[in-house]
Amino acid sequence: MAGQGSGGNVLAAIGSFLIPGLGQLVQGRLLAAFFFFILTYTCYALAATVILFIMWVPAIILHLWSIISAARFTPYD
Repeated sequence: MAGQGSGGNVLAAIGSFLIPGLGQLVQGRLLAAFFFFILTYTCYALAATVILFIMWVPAIILHLWSIISAARFTPYD
């Protein structure tokens, strides 16, 4: 991938918008992809329960963080 703002990063950000962690997976960052996918969907699942409804806030924050992280990624070549 080129750098920040490249077409690859835009596609990665779109992927992370659809599924948190997909953009990181496309960029080859497996640990970050796993982190975002598991934590975000765990928060969404907990928020779906009536008891832990407040978990929507961290779920949305993690989802946005995933999108921004994919869009701003710069490889260390």
